[in-house]
Amino acid sequence: MSKVNKTIVYLLVILGAVLSLFPFYVMITSATMESGDIFQLPPKLGFGRNLVENFIDLNENVMINRAIINSFVISVVYTFFSVLLCSMAGYALAKFNFRGKNIMFAIIMGTAMLPFQAMVVPLFNMMNKFGWINSYQAVIFPFLANIFGIFLMRQNIISFPTSVIESARIDGCGEFGIFFKVVAPSVKPAISVLSVYMFMGQWNKFMWPLIILRTRNMYTLPVTLSTLPGVSKMDYGQIMLGAFISVLPILILFLLFQDYFEKGLLGGAVKG
Repeated sequence: MSKVNKTIVYLLVILGAVLSLFPFYVMITSATMESGDIFQLPPKLGFGRNLVENFIDLNENVMINRAIINSFVISVVYTFFSVLLCSMAGYALAKFNFRGKNIMFAIIMGTAMLPFQAMVVPLFNMMNKFGWINSYQAVIFPFLANIFGIFLMRQNIISFPTSVIESARIDGCGEFGIFFKVVAPSVKPAISVLSVYMFMGQWNKFMWPLIILRTRNMYTLPVTLSTLPGVSKMDYGQIMLGAFISVLPILILFLLFQDYFEKGLLGGAVKG
């Protein structure tokens, strides 16, 4: 490739990056402005001085502090148990030999075709019988066994040498010890990717928390933000600040774990 062509390619890449990041920049700057300043002509592209006031008003209007805590607790607990369950299920489906294993795996994958709407009523009735309506566990437990998570971990573990596992068994190591001490360290990229994926999914989940949570002090961040236009008379400064708070943890996680994404997602691409 000639120097001119390289320059053109780099300019196009830079232009694409600027176009992609500009809306995010506008969201951040708008979060620091009063609502009237956002629509001022010509538009302001710099930062305003209303960030603290917007956050105080946002917290007074919709208890944003409580929503952040709720989302964080639910997302962290869900991620921990879901990754643990999916990893162990993937290990069992990859390395255990038992009758009906392939049929079980096919059924698990087949449930991915069930729409969420078909599961809402049965899940709600189940949570109601457990007495879990308007609780953390009602948001966390119904979706711990994630189909994508089981598939990803199975595909990454299936190529792990069976001889190593057999050697560990001969040495007297139990199945839990083999999983935690031998298998899990070898699939750290996949576990990291799955953890980020699970956290992102739970942090952004909207429909099920909206259905199962009844009081504002239990609302997660997406549910809380959905009520904002009705209580703040469309204060776009507060709305943009809420959106920025919602996006920030996902952005940080992606930046921290971006090196693992390609390894984790492609690790099982040619296995199975």
